[in-house]
Amino acid sequence: MGLAAELSYQFKRPNPFQRLMQAFGSTRAGAWFFSKTLRHLDDVVGRLSRGRASAPGVLAGLPVLEVTTTGRKSGLRRTSHLISVPVRETLAILGTNFGQTSTPAWVFNLEADPHAEVSFKGRSMSVIARPAEEAEYAEVMLNSASVYGGYAKYRQRITGRRVRIFVLEPA
Repeated sequence: MGLAAELSYQFKRPNPFQRLMQAFGSTRAGAWFFSKTLRHLDDVVGRLSRGRASAPGVLAGLPVLEVTTTGRKSGLRRTSHLISVPVRETLAILGTNFGQTSTPAWVFNLEADPHAEVSFKGRSMSVIARPAEEAEYAEVMLNSASVYGGYAKYRQRITGRRVRIFVLEPA
């Protein structure tokens, strides 16, 4: 059984409001807004639902995977709320950083120490995050737009760096 099945990580078709929120989130203004507020909104929704719901799930119909890494400089545990793309029987995460020019910190953390913990709706697993191989990279990029349309727009805005993709495997 693969990681996606073990965590019961799945996508449901978003309703019209959620599709509107996804469209807004993929714009420059929406991506900026959510890059500044989503983590805080997600913390509140997570606490209120006891981990059974997330802000992106409620607002945009997107399931959120909590990925806990070890800070490369601080050594402290850091949790990022990420949308994951199914790839074969496992999951992949993309370092798009809402389409911004900078690489997200969690990417550098995983490059320094690939051991992480992932959680989805109360289920947790230890994983090892490895850089996607070229064929996997192409597959994830191709499938990412069907998971969240904003990924295609983010890729158009990201210049000067390659989006890093990690494939998560049970530890």
